[in-house]
Amino acid sequence: MSSVLVVIPTYNESESIKSLLTRLDASRKKISNSFVIDILLVDDSSPDKTAQIASAMNLSNFSVLNRSQKSGLGPAYLAGFKQGLKGDYQYFVEMDADLSHQPEQLVDLLKAASANSLVIGTRWMPGGSVVNWPKKRRWISKLGTGYASFALKLPYKDLTSGYRVLPRQLLEKIDFTAIETRGYGFQIEMALKAIGHGFDIKQVPITFVERENGYSKMSLAIVWEAWFMVSIWGLRRLIKRR
Repeated sequence: MSSVLVVIPTYNESESIKSLLTRLDASRKKISNSFVIDILLVDDSSPDKTAQIASAMNLSNFSVLNRSQKSGLGPAYLAGFKQGLKGDYQYFVEMDADLSHQPEQLVDLLKAASANSLVIGTRWMPGGSVVNWPKKRRWISKLGTGYASFALKLPYKDLTSGYRVLPRQLLEKIDFTAIETRGYGFQIEMALKAIGHGFDIKQVPITFVERENGYSKMSLAIVWEAWFMVSIWGLRRLIKRR
């Protein structure tokens, strides 16, 4: 039986958090014969009391890591990983709090997990899909992940996806202090770290659903950071090959 920690960064997700945790709790119970799953909410002092709402649900195997300020997706995940590595978890799951990642598909990602692989839930592959996304959003997402794959010369279809399973062995090899990104570029950077340390990448199709409540934390600054750093990483990889 494998032990798993689901890490969920939150900032002002009060409208979604109860539904997410209810569905996630039901999903983990269905696979409890194979996986022991704990949930860690990493909350950046949400003014809308996201953490308090979640804690009031009194779920088992659930905890909250409160951070003093909002400092980005990457730092939130790293804080969660550091906390989890103090325990004996074999796998760490990244999951968004806005219900864009379907808790019912967690089992598919975990079944693909192994000690030497990073599992990426993938929208842009056979069996994957997006729901309620306008054409502009689809175009931006495909352009972004397409540019990342081209610049980095990697064959993967969805490097920006944030629904993932990371084995403990990978996190133990990564120097968290050397991580350069704070926004969604963090997902690309972690994939690069995995490849650099000799880990495989497994792609599993997922259904990504546009949030119904709250607001997206995406911004031009986050997009710029990802685009800029992908360009830098691409140049580094090109120079290294010569």
